[in-house]
Amino acid sequence: MKNENLISMNKQLKIALVAHDNRKADMVEWAVFNADMLSRHKLICTGTTGSLIQKAFEEKGVDADITCMNSGPLGGDAEIAALVVRKQINLAVFLIDDLNAQPHEADIQMLLRQCRIHNVPIACNRYSADLMITSTLWDKEDYLPTEPVYRKYNR
Repeated sequence: MKNENLISMNKQLKIALVAHDNRKADMVEWAVFNADMLSRHKLICTGTTGSLIQKAFEEKGVDADITCMNSGPLGGDAEIAALVVRKQINLAVFLIDDLNAQPHEADIQMLLRQCRIHNVPIACNRYSADLMITSTLWDKEDYLPTEPVYRKYNR
């Protein structure tokens, strides 16, 4: 059964890129490494992360469609979560600094939760991000992800 709310994967994706301060260099390095693939899609980033990726892409001569939201602590995580809820994000990469406390932890958890609820794949490290962006499912015309089912399992 096909769900009309789901987006066919065979088109330009909207990819959210978010990185905590201690992971921004890692995100920029990952984005540059994957610039060929990423430049074919729309990138929606939190403020500082997006600015750093844009600068790195310009230095490498990569033309990309990058939209910057507010920085995470100023609401950027919440803005991206709202896009997830409105089905305007197909994939999220969120490099989280798990070694340091974040003052906007509630927003971080909200973004992660909304991705899970709305069935948006979210990678929290480079390896999972690499696996997700190279999945052959993105190119299958007849593939539509199934929505999560929330009901009690009865035997």
